[in-house]
Amino acid sequence: MANLEVVLFEQNGPVATVMLNRPALHNAFNDEIISSLGAVWERVGGSNEIRVVVIKGAGPSFSGGGDLDYMRKAGAASREQNVAGTMAMAKMLQALRDLPQVTLALVHGNCMAGAAGAVAAADIAIAVEDTKFAFSEVKLGLTPATISPHVVSAIGARNASRYFLTGERFTAVEAQQIGLIHEVVGDDAALAKRGSEFVAMLLQNAPGAVANIKKLIREVFSRPLDESMMASTAANIADRIASAEGQEGLASFFEKRRPSWFADLPVIKDK
Repeated sequence: MANLEVVLFEQNGPVATVMLNRPALHNAFNDEIISSLGAVWERVGGSNEIRVVVIKGAGPSFSGGGDLDYMRKAGAASREQNVAGTMAMAKMLQALRDLPQVTLALVHGNCMAGAAGAVAAADIAIAVEDTKFAFSEVKLGLTPATISPHVVSAIGARNASRYFLTGERFTAVEAQQIGLIHEVVGDDAALAKRGSEFVAMLLQNAPGAVANIKKLIREVFSRPLDESMMASTAANIADRIASAEGQEGLASFFEKRRPSWFADLPVIKDK
């Protein structure tokens, strides 16, 4: 892995692994880790080779959320400086959400506050059953503002009301029930195994269609089903049918062969 200090990045063919790397501090988010992640998303988004991005945390936790010492010191900064810092977090999360590749978060240990926001911004999330989650900002007199667009999209306004306002800890099973994560597994070994299974599934899919589907989901979410919606979705599938990928996918089905984009699973290292 190339060491970007607080973030580790490794590309193995079409799969990129991004690891939060402040294990002694439970991978707490500060300005350095936020800017490093922003740089990684820019690098990944500009790659035509990378098709799946696996996001993990080094050490005992995925991430404990914001670095409290960093935030305490920010209290002495000017409002303009603090807005710039929080805007960096907001832009980093948006860049993660908007990547054309599929993003897969593998979560263990603690996943608190801003880290849960990053999980919500990822496309797919799997967690070990003993993982602890919380939106704990309210207990510190803060709000989960920058992560709220992603979290509310994932879990809905009603669930956000409960967990944002109580700041309570909740389990991986509860996180799955409210839509923050998709699957719960028994232990770290099962997390790595299930992660590899998801990567193998994703590498069977057309990368152009993947990017288009991610954009489609954002466009149809919370929009009314009116003439404009029907026209845009009809045009979308019509264009995909006529696209090179669409024609290759249909041809491969009838010819009983793998499509040209099908990739075998590379070796994925455990955390």
